[in-house]
Amino acid sequence: MGRLTISFALTAALVVLAALFHMSVGAKAVPLSEVTGAFTAFDPTVMDHQIVRALRLPRAVIAIFAGAALGMAGAMTQGITRNPLAEPGILGVLKGAAFAVFICVGFLGLVSVAWIPLVAAIGAVISGAIVFAIARAAPEGATPVTLVLCGAAILAFLSAVLMAVQLLDETTFQNLRVWASGTLTGAKLETVYWALPWGVVGAVIAVWIAPRVTAMAMGDEAALGLGIDLTKTRAWGFGAVVLLSAAAVSVAGPLEFLGLVVPHMARMIVGADYRAIVPYSALLGALVLLLADIAARTVLAPAEISTGIVLALIGAPVFVGLIRARL
Repeated sequence: MGRLTISFALTAALVVLAALFHMSVGAKAVPLSEVTGAFTAFDPTVMDHQIVRALRLPRAVIAIFAGAALGMAGAMTQGITRNPLAEPGILGVLKGAAFAVFICVGFLGLVSVAWIPLVAAIGAVISGAIVFAIARAAPEGATPVTLVLCGAAILAFLSAVLMAVQLLDETTFQNLRVWASGTLTGAKLETVYWALPWGVVGAVIAVWIAPRVTAMAMGDEAALGLGIDLTKTRAWGFGAVVLLSAAAVSVAGPLEFLGLVVPHMARMIVGADYRAIVPYSALLGALVLLLADIAARTVLAPAEISTGIVLALIGAPVFVGLIRARL
């Protein structure tokens, strides 16, 4: 059994263990034996089994789904931009998805879970298309630098608009404030059903172009020498980032920094080949988000803080460290 296979197997096992522990903690602690019993010998008369199946399981599934999607989106973002400091949030994709949900839920009253993934996807697509179009209009085209710079500009603009909208109508957007910080509170399994197609398509695209992204990591000239169309590859990669980000935002809000940290962890373990980095980032993303959500529910128990805040507290120092390492 090869080293990569062992790494994947061990990480998958850790995800399962983290998910079980994730379902055991909360306002009411549930023994791990009862958590496993809720699946192996479910008894509807046992309160712990009802809590696990009705409340804890949906939250764990959403954490795994959103974490995997953002992990892959982060790996693809860093791959197509060849920038280790890039992630979907920096390119404005997460904020574009969140902005669309804010407007449609707050002003149009579209509160159905069936609509939210579609709205998030449309917002992410529009935001991503604007970033890519502006970058392509630059004299040097959609290079890694222009993509990140254009994304940062769109991110700043959308953040300012969202803040202004919330200040103008605090009552309407009161419930959306917590969601906008990134949270798994009140998670419903139904939202995953509607977001799943977007995530699956994005994941398939990411895995499909991973070999070309690996070649691009060697430099544009080397990739061109191998017959790779850089513009098309970046367009496909950007499309994957948009779809994966939309899927994650629709179920958990705009979780920042996860897409930044996870790909670096993946590269440290599986190397520089994106054929391994992309799927492994999915596993690590699920694991990191499960652990972050456990911390969000236990650090200040019985109070609960947003999972996005925990990720920011972890991701911000890592981001600063990465910047210092590049200086």
